[in-house]
Amino acid sequence: MLNRRHLFGLAAAGALAKPSLSLAQGAWPNRSIRLVAQFPPGGLVDTVSRLLAPQLAAALGQSVVVENRAGAGGVIGTDNVAKSPADGYTLLVSHASVHVFATATRPTLPFDPINDFTHMVHLVEAPNIILVRADSPFQTLEQYVTAARTRPVRFGSSGIGSAPHLLGAMLSAEARAPNLDHVPYAGSAPAMQDVLARNIESMIDPITTNVQQLREGSLRALAVSSPQRLPAFPNIPTFAELGFPKLTSAQWLGLSAPKGLPAPIVQRLTEITPPILQRPELMERFSSLQTLPRSPAPTGDAFVALMRQEIAEWTTVARQFNIVVS
Repeated sequence: MLNRRHLFGLAAAGALAKPSLSLAQGAWPNRSIRLVAQFPPGGLVDTVSRLLAPQLAAALGQSVVVENRAGAGGVIGTDNVAKSPADGYTLLVSHASVHVFATATRPTLPFDPINDFTHMVHLVEAPNIILVRADSPFQTLEQYVTAARTRPVRFGSSGIGSAPHLLGAMLSAEARAPNLDHVPYAGSAPAMQDVLARNIESMIDPITTNVQQLREGSLRALAVSSPQRLPAFPNIPTFAELGFPKLTSAQWLGLSAPKGLPAPIVQRLTEITPPILQRPELMERFSSLQTLPRSPAPTGDAFVALMRQEIAEWTTVARQFNIVVS
């Protein structure tokens, strides 16, 4: 048990900590906070940002305004945050597509994905799926890769160097299906249009943006990259159970800020965000998107360690298949 002296010491330490935040940041936050979503409205990053913003605002007592800064596969908005003041008034919903996959496939970026940011909390993650039309002759992943061993089978993705592109390259190699051909698009939506129009046979994409079509029955998923089957879609097998354990991955979102964010602000955001993610109203929405937080959420050094590990893994994959985004 804590004795009186220990309690007094803790109270004194707390009293000292609060003025340090006040003096350094003018009682942060004392004005609106900008939460940058580096992709257009309507996508996963925008959706999660708009779910998170009012919750953060209520916890912090100031408005949190989502600002969409799209372009260059998320690089433009991410770079804007990297070059913003580290004062707690600019935050970023960071994305693996930039901090991992762009890092793995681009010779240069205008920022260091680790050292130019203060990475605080891993928010949610979404697995990828292989999608075909409901009337596709491919009923199973085995039929799909068997066909790609002898004739061209095309898969669309959201672009060269994207997570779906790298996942498809790995599947082609692991399944010894050399005719699994990548068709890059400027986003998931046009790829989906070509799948439905029968211009390509399939696409690889995060499940998040395809939940409705799966439930309506216009699309069928052959495999999912999650470690276990998804409770909402128990009929979709995992790559691992189909013999491809290396194809277990997810695209995550995180809460980050410019490097040098003062420690009291980091501590405050790291303390309040994980409990927010577990609130029933948010968990219900995340569940409907099949995009869920980890429990416990990786924070601080653990989040950065996860990021470093994924950068190393996917850089190896990109080099193996000579995937370079110029």
